[in-house]
Amino acid sequence: MNFWIAIGATALGCYAVKLAGLLVPAGVLERPVVRRLAALLPVALLAALTAQQTFADGHALVLDARAAGLGAAAAALVLRAPFLVVVGVAVLVTAGLRAVTG
Repeated sequence: MNFWIAIGATALGCYAVKLAGLLVPAGVLERPVVRRLAALLPVALLAALTAQQTFADGHALVLDARAAGLGAAAAALVLRAPFLVVVGVAVLVTAGLRAVTG
């Protein structure tokens, strides 16, 4: 029964957030500060998600093959490689290190 309470609470919370977004006046959304924040927020969230998935294992911080793959991807980006090449480099480095280290 607690499972359904959690689902209901989540659904109500999502609806409340959506409703709050619709109730914001248009003048507020057109301010330059709000526009800059709206443009930067997805980048910040994606960076945080990438860092969490790369350096966390449960409740511990780790430095393993995922970090090396991220570093290789960053190097490929600095060299202005196409997106698919960046992803491929990250996959190959991560998989290669995991195969070597077990």
